[in-house]
Amino acid sequence: MLKCRNVWKKLAPLARASSTVCRQNVRRAGLPNGRIPARVPVAHMSTGPTGGGGENHLYVLLVGAACLGGGIYAYQTIKGDQQRYQDRINEISSRSQKAATEEPTTPIQSEPPAVKASKTEAVPEPETQAAPSPEEPSPPVPDVELAAAPSETAEPPPADEPVVEAPQEEAAEPPAARVVEEEPSPPSEPSPAELTEPPPAPVVESEPTAAAAAESPSAEPPEPQPEVVAVSGVDSTPASLKVPSHTPYLLIGGGTASFAAARSIRARDPGAKVLIVTDEPDLPYMRPPLSKELWFSDDPSVTETLRFKQWNGKERSIYFQPASFYINPEELDSAENGGVAVLTGKKVVQMDVRGNKVKLDDETEISYDKCLIATGGVPRNLQVIERAGEEVTQKTTLFRKIDDFKSLDKVTRNIKSITIIGGGFLGSELACALGRRSHESDLEVIQMYPEKGNMGKVLPEYLSNWTTEKVKREGVKVITEALVKSVTCKDDKLEIQLKDGRLVKTDHIVAAVGLEPNVDLAKSAGLEVDSDFGGYRVNAELQARSNIWVAGDAACFYDIRLGRRRVEHHDHAVVSGRLAGENMTGANKPYWHQSMFWSDLGPDVGYEAIGIVDSSLPTVGVFAKATAKDTPKAATEQSGTGIRSESETEDTATSPVASSTPAPAMEQHKDDYGKGVIFYLRDKVVVGIILWNVFNRMPIARKIIKDGEEHADLNEVAKLFNIHED
Repeated sequence: MLKCRNVWKKLAPLARASSTVCRQNVRRAGLPNGRIPARVPVAHMSTGPTGGGGENHLYVLLVGAACLGGGIYAYQTIKGDQQRYQDRINEISSRSQKAATEEPTTPIQSEPPAVKASKTEAVPEPETQAAPSPEEPSPPVPDVELAAAPSETAEPPPADEPVVEAPQEEAAEPPAARVVEEEPSPPSEPSPAELTEPPPAPVVESEPTAAAAAESPSAEPPEPQPEVVAVSGVDSTPASLKVPSHTPYLLIGGGTASFAAARSIRARDPGAKVLIVTDEPDLPYMRPPLSKELWFSDDPSVTETLRFKQWNGKERSIYFQPASFYINPEELDSAENGGVAVLTGKKVVQMDVRGNKVKLDDETEISYDKCLIATGGVPRNLQVIERAGEEVTQKTTLFRKIDDFKSLDKVTRNIKSITIIGGGFLGSELACALGRRSHESDLEVIQMYPEKGNMGKVLPEYLSNWTTEKVKREGVKVITEALVKSVTCKDDKLEIQLKDGRLVKTDHIVAAVGLEPNVDLAKSAGLEVDSDFGGYRVNAELQARSNIWVAGDAACFYDIRLGRRRVEHHDHAVVSGRLAGENMTGANKPYWHQSMFWSDLGPDVGYEAIGIVDSSLPTVGVFAKATAKDTPKAATEQSGTGIRSESETEDTATSPVASSTPAPAMEQHKDDYGKGVIFYLRDKVVVGIILWNVFNRMPIARKIIKDGEEHADLNEVAKLFNIHED
């Protein structure tokens, strides 16, 4: 057709010239008679004056030759397309037969990393279909037929450009096609229970509804078999052959924030293709049970199943969703309805912000349209332990991941003494959990920290002292005001030398001294890191750059009420991840949510907190007598979930009604603090609130902080929480 058009452009001037000559001859012949005869043009076209007829014959000859040439070219083009189509059908059929005969050896060839596969694809692509690319109208028909004809179901769907892209996958992926065909049914887990779940269907149907509540994944996981999820998370990485070279949504990190963002993206864009890249071998899971409920499980195989009973007795998995919820990374490009894929065991080591791409630790590059950084943090360690040598570090656990839980569980069953360094949330929770275990064994549990009492940086001194006594009653030996001077290993025992001269001997150490935000990508990406709080500095929409967002522990955001902050808690990860996902799809919403956090010292004592809770601030506590329903166990029975923040993040408190029950005078901090409310003040304004054994009242506390008003009588404010009602 292009040649016909070029010929016509050359003949058009001649045709117009011939027509002009004919019209001039007609005018000359008609002027003597004073008029132009009606049939003169016809006579002149056939029997006109000398010279006019020759030009007309030339015009007709040229037009006829052009039409004839165009017809011949069209015939040859169609015939050539049919021949190429037939050759392609024959080639694919022969490959299918060859792959079937070589099936036993195919999995061995499928083991090389995805980088090599992507490189080999670039070689066969030109030689297969370089010629037919100009004729794009004809190949789509063969490709529609190919989608049904061969058994390689993973290859035809991704071919948006059938002539170029389909041969690329077929040429480079004959062995990989067999693996893709097998993976959906057994996604690298041997359990028959999981094999009964059809993998692709749940991604399309369950995702939109599930994503609408990104903060409440607990409503769905009770169905899956957790042990299957755990195995699939580990084994899916080696089986992954092809890493997508491009993804519209790239989420770096496989924690709570990343999972919440993925569901939020899918809720607003049901056809979105989301790729999560995590350096952990597991699918996205929740971290709070690692230091809480899992330690109280009666199941001896809890480290394998990772299922636990909440305080209300209901059982659930630590994983947000089973393996069937996700799609394989190599199928992400071809998924018609999109989905969420998790690339486990891979770490993003470099980020090219201008080029919109990242590099993995195996040199694979992935480009993206929009990216979320949710890398969380890494546990801090004491410098004296780091300098102590390999013998000491091998007997030290930095508690953060599933692997840490498994290894610590194994260690505590084979030693006689363990020391937890740290008096914060994690240290106190682990101390209570291991203290309970010490009742059943001869394990000695020691907790030491530099403060005067447990959670001394958070709780007022009187409440910190009460908590310390509670931890001691759990079977824990508490050493307060302990500053570690050195740690050595002698006779297979660790000796902890304190600065005041005290010496503690133990078999193992758990360092629970805080979290360091993971900002490894800041340098290569050119992102700003906050010098005061750490983490990536983001704007009110959690945006670090035009197409890069940050959520979770790694985000340092600006709170319009409390100033710039960085929060390291589950609820913040849920809410910030969800908001980042919405903004990645164009919502442009600011972050105004006051996230909460909670901590349980076993099933009987727990608290929820919001805002700035710093023991250095002035505090006012209002307490009341507790009842049987004022425990974490009762709270989970009422809400139906042990992850309490999930049940309250969508609630709002508009006009709280105070209790009509008369309140006693301000509590004078007796020895028994059954339940109560602790207000943290800054310039006479409430900036933080702790609800001590008071549950499901967080929306009220959030509104009080949001209002930012001075209160003359906080005893009256405490009535809003109905703490004086039985």
